[in-house]
Amino acid sequence: MKYPGIEKMMAGGIADSVFPGAVLLCARGKDVFFHGAYGVADLSDHRPMTMNSIFDLASLTKPLATALAVSELMRVGKLSLDTLLGDVIPAVLKTPKADISIEMLLRHTSGLPAHREFFWAMVRQNQAPRELLRNLIVQEPLEAKPGHQEVYSDLGYMVLSWVVETLAGQRLDQFVQEKIYEPLGIRDLFFIDLDKKILEKDRSGRQLSLVSTQTCPWRRRTLTGEVEDDNAWAAGGIEGHAGLFGDALSIHTLCCEILTAVCHGSPHVLDPDILTSFVRKEKGRDYVAGFDTPSKLNSSAGHSFTSGSVGHLGFTGTSFWINPASGLIVILLTNRVHPSRDNQKIKIFRPLLHDMVSMALG
Repeated sequence: MKYPGIEKMMAGGIADSVFPGAVLLCARGKDVFFHGAYGVADLSDHRPMTMNSIFDLASLTKPLATALAVSELMRVGKLSLDTLLGDVIPAVLKTPKADISIEMLLRHTSGLPAHREFFWAMVRQNQAPRELLRNLIVQEPLEAKPGHQEVYSDLGYMVLSWVVETLAGQRLDQFVQEKIYEPLGIRDLFFIDLDKKILEKDRSGRQLSLVSTQTCPWRRRTLTGEVEDDNAWAAGGIEGHAGLFGDALSIHTLCCEILTAVCHGSPHVLDPDILTSFVRKEKGRDYVAGFDTPSKLNSSAGHSFTSGSVGHLGFTGTSFWINPASGLIVILLTNRVHPSRDNQKIKIFRPLLHDMVSMALG
C-alpha cells in the first residue's frame, strides 16, 4: 500500500533543510507498513541514506540500553526500584546521593542536574576518563532533594550505567549485547568503543553505512562513527545517557519486545511485570522509568498517540514512539545536527509527521 502523504512530507523535510537525511519506519506491532530512506548520510560525499543506515541514537540510549539493562538486573533479583544508590555505590556513602533510589534515577527525580560539561576536565586531565567522570558526578551538588523534583538528567543515567556495571560485572555495552540484543537476534544496535579503531564493519565483516552528525568545533572534524555527545565521547564512547548506534529495523525489533511486554504478552527476554512497573505514570510527572510520555501540549508525538504511549527523543534527531492502545510504532531517525547543532526545524516537523502517519492509517 502506498502512502503518498508520508512520502511527500519526508521529501519536504529534505527540501526544507529540516535534516540532510532520514529513515522512517512505521509499523503495527511486527507488521511494517512503511519503511523509507531519504536524502544523504553525509553532505561532503553525498552518500545516499539507506534503510539500513546506522545512526548515532543519542538519548535513545537511555530507554533502549540503560533502562533495559536495569530491568534485566531486576529480573534476576540483583536490584529493585527501591534499591538505594548508597547500597550499590560506596563512593556516595555519607553524601545526599546515598538516598537516591534506582526508580528516582530512571524517572528523572534524583535531584541531579540536567547536564554538566564534564568533558572539558576529562580531556585535560591524565586520568581514566570514566573514573574521572564518576568522581565528578559524586562531587556535583544536588539541585533538589531526591524524589521531590522532576528534571530530565543525563547525569542520572551516567550513574545508572555505573550501577549496572557494578552489579553485572560487565561494561554496559557488553551486558546489553549479551542479555538483550543477541537473544532477540538484533545485529545492528551497538556502542562504538573509541579506545579501539572507529567501527566501519560489523563482526561478520559487513560494511556499515554510518551517518554523519555535527562538524564539531572543538574536535575539529565531522563526526562519523564516533558519538556526538561530548561527555560520552570523552568517556570513551560508552555511557548510560548516550553512545548507542543503530538502524531502524533493529530499533523496531526492540520496540516490538517492549510493546509485547507492556501489553502482557509473551516477550522473549523482557519481564512483563517489570516493564509494566516502568511505564506506570505518576500524577503530575512527564517521565516514566526509562521512557518519555506524550506531553499534554505540543507533544513530539503529535495529537494521536494516547497518554499511555511511551517513547523518547535523541538530540541528534532520532526518536521512537510506541502506542500500546493501537500497536502503532513510529521510528524516525535523522541527522538533523549535520553539519550543525543549531538546526532546530525538527521540533516543528516531528509532531506533524506523527499526525500525518496517524491520518494515513485512518
